[in-house]
This record gives sequence, C-alpha cells and structure tokens, in this order.
Amino acid sequence: MSQPFAGVRVIEFGQFVAVPFCGQLLAEGGAEVIKIEALEGDPTRRIGQLAEQETRIFISRNRGKRSLPLHLRHPRAPEIIDALLRDADVALMNFRPGLAEQLGLDADSLRARFPRLIVAAVTPFGRRGPDAGLAGMDIVVQARSGLMVANGRASDGRPASGDPVAADYMCAMSLAFGVASALLRRERSGEGGAVHASLIQAAMTLNNNQMMRVESADGPIHEQAKAELAELRAQGADYATQRAALPYARARSMIDIYFRTYDTADGWLAVACGSRRLRQRFIEAIGLEDPHAGDDAPDRQQHYEDLRIRAEARMRERGTAAWEATLAEAGVPASRVLTPMELLDDPQTEANRMLHDLQHPEIGPIRLLSPPIALDEDGFQPQQATPPFASQTREILTELGFEETQIDELVESGATKEA
Repeated sequence: MSQPFAGVRVIEFGQFVAVPFCGQLLAEGGAEVIKIEALEGDPTRRIGQLAEQETRIFISRNRGKRSLPLHLRHPRAPEIIDALLRDADVALMNFRPGLAEQLGLDADSLRARFPRLIVAAVTPFGRRGPDAGLAGMDIVVQARSGLMVANGRASDGRPASGDPVAADYMCAMSLAFGVASALLRRERSGEGGAVHASLIQAAMTLNNNQMMRVESADGPIHEQAKAELAELRAQGADYATQRAALPYARARSMIDIYFRTYDTADGWLAVACGSRRLRQRFIEAIGLEDPHAGDDAPDRQQHYEDLRIRAEARMRERGTAAWEATLAEAGVPASRVLTPMELLDDPQTEANRMLHDLQHPEIGPIRLLSPPIALDEDGFQPQQATPPFASQTREILTELGFEETQIDELVESGATKEA
C-alpha cells in the first residue's frame, strides 16, 4: 500500500495521447488500469510497427495496463461496460465531442448509475462556447491557443509546432491531478465527481507567462498590436513580419543579453539570469561590464545593443564546456543545448533514475522515461509493456463475472475480440 493509487480501478476509454498517458501515470502509481480499445486496436498501434500491433508511440504512453477490445456501438457492449464500471473508481475518456453522449458514457449518464464513480474527460476546446463541438488534436490546439507562436518555431516561413505534443502531455498531467483530487474528495464525502481538462487550457497553461493583460499598462498596447496584425494579414505579410509586431513583456536587455542562447566556439549555451545579482555575476564572469545590470530604461537601448554585440563576440571565444564551468563557478544557471537522443545516455538522467530499461517480449530492450514524479522510493514505479493486443480478453471478462459460454458468444458476435 505504499503506492498512492493501489486498489483503485481505472477504466480507460482513450486513444492517442492525453488520456492514455494519464492512465499510465495512474498505473505507475499502483492503479489497475483496463484500457478499452477498438476491435482493430488503438490507432497508435499501427504507426510504425516494430512487431504486430507494437509501436514506439503506443508503448510510450500505455505501459502497466490491461487491454480489452470492445466494439462500443455493438448491441451487447453495454452489458460489458456495466460490468466494467460496476466496481470501477475512475473512468477516463477523450471521445470526440458529442460521442460520449451518444454512447451513454457522458458524466451525467454514468454518475446517475454509479454515484461513486469519477468520470474524467478531455475535450479539445472545452465544454461550452462556439468551438465546443469541434474536433482537435495537439497541433490544431497549439495553433488555436497561441502556444505555437509563443514557442517561436517556424518552418519554411510558417509557424510550426515542433515534434513534442506539449498540449497533450500537459493535459494528461492536469487530468491526473484532477483524478487524484477527486479521489481525495471522495474519501471525505463518499461522492464521485466529474473531472474535465481541455487541450486548449493545457496549452494556455504552458503559455502562462503571456496569458495576462494588465489593462492600465497592456490594454492600449494590445489594441494597437492587434490592429497592426490585422493590417499586416490583410497585406499578406509573412510570418516573421507579423511576429515582429507582437509586443514583448520581457525587457529587451533580458532577451538580448541575460535570458537567451549564445553561440560558443563549438556549440550553443543557454543562460538564464532572472535576478539583478545573477545578471551582475554573468556579465562579470564573461569579462564585461554593465553598470545598469538589466535596467531597461528607454535611453539605454543603444547601451544594450552595443553590449549584445560584445557579449556575443566574447561567448564565441571559448567552447561550451569551458563556459559551463566558468558560469557554474559564478553561480549562473547555464547549460549546453542537447538533443533528446543524447539525454537517453546522460549521466545526470541516469543518476536520478529518470530512465527505465524495459525488456519487451516482442521487441527486446527499450530505454524509456521513468515516472515523472517520485513519492518516497516506490510510490511510483516504472511499468512493463501492456500484454499483446486482445490476449487478455477472456481473463478480464471472466473476472467480471461472464461465463465461458457467454464469452464465446460475445467474441462470435463481434462485441469483443480474442487473440
């Protein structure tokens, strides 16, 4: 019982990222998670197969679960769903808008029958408003939420999201926190609840620093910038020109000198000097002077332009490792720029057990991320791969109380599938 979700049963009606990763987090915390999949399996099982129905994408967010194929629109599906939810604690789902209601799996319908059940759902754009009925995935939500522009990545002159599906994973973490909160409240009240997280709000949370407007200071600036953007779009201006028209909340001295990446003699180095003392330490460590230490008064614009040129030249004089050592000694946060692949063999990630080596029965050894949180030493534990698709159908249905002949009928009728 050292694991926080030991004894909790979770039924996952989820595919792609947000709900499956939330389910994996709960499984790593000790929950029993039964993943409901379409008869052909989760769509991510077929994207770059390494073995039959086994892919990098599926394994990355579906470990520690049991799997049950189920045709949700089949006439006999409700009897299996009822058996699943009768003793369940949590139902996770990320159906496209409106489908949960069609299937009778929306929070109101389920909680009327199972008052202690916690129904946790993800929507792309929230439950209300003009976009509530729209479908959406990470790249679409990053575009709609402003996160794509805030991240600053471009490809062929267009805004781009990059590879990480950041909104999806932030949404999964938010949903897991909501489930934990609902379970805690149920311990006190005995009542279940409806937990909701949206991809768009998850993306906006990642962009929290920019999701603020101080009317007295920002209102006129934002109105002017929006008018300028509308004019530039009408003129067909390119993305770089439009992005340059956006107001910056961060001081130019920070962007140009103290909170940025630099070229070095052999790579790149990121520095972050959030306080005046850190700014002083940094500029002294690289052998320059700034008597104003980041004061962004208008009459100092030329000073910081000149200082930027000198700082960039100075940083190019030495290699990344040498600068890392110098700035570490000065107490300045700084790091080389690494690729994700390099982190898989990084001594820092290994020392903190941030990675886990899994022996997959079909694919062989796989190095993966460990649970992103720790509770004592064993509250969250890395999990093994979910067993082969449809291999546990009979076992799960037997546990739910179905007789052998009933299971045969369900398989033959196409309500479920057995490998």
